[in-house]
Amino acid sequence: MTLRPLAFAAAALAFAACQQPASSVDAATLSAVDTSGMTFFLTSAGPGDGANLGGLDGADAHCAALARAAGASTQNWRAYLSTNGAGGVHAKDRIGTGPWTNARGQTVATSVANLLDAGANNLSKTTSISERGEIINGRGDRPNRHDILTGSDGAGLATEDTCGNWTLNGEGSATVGHHDRIGGGADPTHWSTAHGSRGCSQSALQSSGGDGLFYCFATD
Repeated sequence: MTLRPLAFAAAALAFAACQQPASSVDAATLSAVDTSGMTFFLTSAGPGDGANLGGLDGADAHCAALARAAGASTQNWRAYLSTNGAGGVHAKDRIGTGPWTNARGQTVATSVANLLDAGANNLSKTTSISERGEIINGRGDRPNRHDILTGSDGAGLATEDTCGNWTLNGEGSATVGHHDRIGGGADPTHWSTAHGSRGCSQSALQSSGGDGLFYCFATD
């Protein structure tokens, strides 16, 4: 089943609100949120059709819709996703030059080079937050949502696992990272390339600790 990204953006926002536990956002966090200058976030919800994001265009549109609903002033948003094959693109080449800050004004990376240096960037569970400034569930939370779709290796280059370049919602696999920097897989502490997913459907992503979420970066 293929869904149009702009048609389900509102539904995804409502779904995300239900998914976030009340304890994930305290009063101090809420008072610190200012989304107007935000240039980076982790989606609070995916489109809801597993790794079928409507391709890169659909994923980018989802980023823009979530950012707009949260009050961000930046207009040009790109999902941190790679595609392979003819016409494939690398995630690192899609997202501009930085720096990037989250909804709390915290800088998560100063440049592409800094972002790709896993030991130097400032990506963690408490900084890779949603467009509304909320912490996304990680390992040890229920439900665990820490598997983040990227289709990318540690250098920001495309892997073979992209769920049909983000058009499949059944069999297949996607390279995922861990936004909380812990877990299992070949590289469990990596934010973009921890392991492959068990499949491309929503249920398959959820079965290993994911929810079809992905990173969004402003390009201007």
